[in-house]
Amino acid sequence: MDHLENIEEQAEIALDYEQLKVLANRTSNWRERLAAVEQLGNLDNEKAIDVLMHRMNNDSVYKIQEAAYRVLRTLGEDVQMPAKKKGDSFKGSNKIMLRIKKSLPKDHTVAEFGEKFKKMRIDMYDTYEGQKGDEFDQWLEETWNSLTIR
Repeated sequence: MDHLENIEEQAEIALDYEQLKVLANRTSNWRERLAAVEQLGNLDNEKAIDVLMHRMNNDSVYKIQEAAYRVLRTLGEDVQMPAKKKGDSFKGSNKIMLRIKKSLPKDHTVAEFGEKFKKMRIDMYDTYEGQKGDEFDQWLEETWNSLTIR
C-alpha cells in the first residue's frame, strides 16, 4: 500500500508542477506568476528549480525575480540576486501608448485610456502594473498626460 500511496503522491506533485509552470510563465498576470513562484518552492525538485531560475533571470517584474531568488536560496541553491534593470521594459512603449491614445475619442479620460491599454497590450499593462505597484495609477496618468497628439 505504501508503494501505491507514493505513486499517487508523485502524480499529484507532477500535476501541481504542470499547473504551476503554466501560471509562472503567464505573461498577462504578474500576481499569478508571483503566487506560482512561491508555490514552486514547496515542490523542491529539478523541474521546479528550472522554472524558478528562469523567473529569477528573465521576469519583467522585479518583485517576481526577487521572490524566485528568495525561494531558490531557501531550497539551498547558490544564486545571486538579479540586478534591477534600468530603462523601459518595452522598446517603443511610448509609440505604442501614443497609438492607443490616438485611437480614442479626443475627449477620452485617463480611465478610458487605461482600459484600452489593458485590452490592447495586457502584457505591457501587467508588467508596468507589477513594476510600479501602488504608484501605477499615478504613473499611468502622468504617461497619458505626456503623450502629445499633433
